[in-house]
Amino acid sequence: MPTRWLRIWFGFRDPVDRNRYFRHGLGLMVFKYAVDAALIWRFGRRVWTPFDYFNPLWSARQELFDNSPAWLAPTLLLFALPFLWIGVSMTARRAADAGRSPWLALLFFLPVVNLILMAALSILPSASKVVWPVEAPPPAVDDRLKSALLGVAAALGITLITVGIGIYLRRSYSTGLFLGLPFTIGYISAYIYNRTGTRASGESIVIALVSVLIAGGSIVVFALEGVICAAMALPIALLVAWPGAVLGRIMAHRATQSVAGAGMALLAPLLVGVEPRGQPPAQEVITVVEIAATPSVVWRHVVTFPDLPPPTELFFRAGIAAPLRARIEGSGVGAIRYCDFTTGAFVEPITAWEEGRLLAFDITEQARPMNELSLYRGVNPPHLDGYFRATRGEFRLIALPDGRTRLEGRTAYLVDMFPQAYWSLAGHYIVEAIHTRVLNHIQTLAEEDPKR
Repeated sequence: MPTRWLRIWFGFRDPVDRNRYFRHGLGLMVFKYAVDAALIWRFGRRVWTPFDYFNPLWSARQELFDNSPAWLAPTLLLFALPFLWIGVSMTARRAADAGRSPWLALLFFLPVVNLILMAALSILPSASKVVWPVEAPPPAVDDRLKSALLGVAAALGITLITVGIGIYLRRSYSTGLFLGLPFTIGYISAYIYNRTGTRASGESIVIALVSVLIAGGSIVVFALEGVICAAMALPIALLVAWPGAVLGRIMAHRATQSVAGAGMALLAPLLVGVEPRGQPPAQEVITVVEIAATPSVVWRHVVTFPDLPPPTELFFRAGIAAPLRARIEGSGVGAIRYCDFTTGAFVEPITAWEEGRLLAFDITEQARPMNELSLYRGVNPPHLDGYFRATRGEFRLIALPDGRTRLEGRTAYLVDMFPQAYWSLAGHYIVEAIHTRVLNHIQTLAEEDPKR
């Protein structure tokens, strides 16, 4: 392979006009597709079509790896990282050659968007007035941009590897994923940005936060996660990336710590790979309403109730599961109650039946806690499958003076996502909203019951 090609692909000095950009880009794309398709056919016995190659949905790619060795998917991911950097490097210089901002290369990290960007840069004519000498040409882009792009590229590579190991291999939404990963993103992006020269601390922090945003956006675009989960994780990710950026900048200025400093990039993948999984603690939400009806009247509407009005709350309309109705098969202990939600039914075998006083049940099957927002249809991220589990529920009816009833709704649930204190805040709020919607509906039915 000619040394000049390596400079064109990985460097920042050689200029890139539209002819070179198109020829090298198309050639590398065909080469990468051929290698990917050959490996998937040889070890996965599946056909990797050009459509699969350009499809950003990870769920679609997962199907190709169902019967393949466990090492194949990570190998293809590592194989893709050099091509990611080549694309960023050449895009920055092509943008500069076309008279556009080299910072447009940041868009190369976004799937689908990068295809549009590459098509546009393959058409735009050269606009630069710089005469490039044959030997030792000056950099096509400045060193600050080069360092920033390297930092963002490293952060994105670490993100994809860590998410792949943590969520899709170990099936664990761990502390290493939600805390270790954003800290590492902030650290490595600021470390690389400051490695070749002292940069302002504010610039370093901005690069770190931009790296977090790009990594989060890529996870959504690749359909590794949905918009709601990514948006909920973003505040804590930005907060944790900040001190990571501060430490990365400090370590970059200590030349004697160069090897150890770069090695910090392995923090997140190693942490999610070895972090033990524990049993999450149970949580319980209790909601109370007072109803102007006797316990016997309220009881009839607790056991089963007709359709609730359509939800008006923003988070329910955004996709959080909202209760619709309750129905029951049988009577007494052993009966099966079904609570229908917008995402499906919860199956609730009755464990306690004290008419007019107590209705308790286990929850043996449940629908998804939400329909995730995504750029694509039918996306089902792993966090929808068992990481939020309601385990039991009950209604308690307490007689009050003047023929009134105190109705208590209780739900016990588990959140198998870390840090649990953070995600439990959202879980508590959602369960409380579900309780309020159901109890208010029961209150309306009981108080308007003509037999009360």
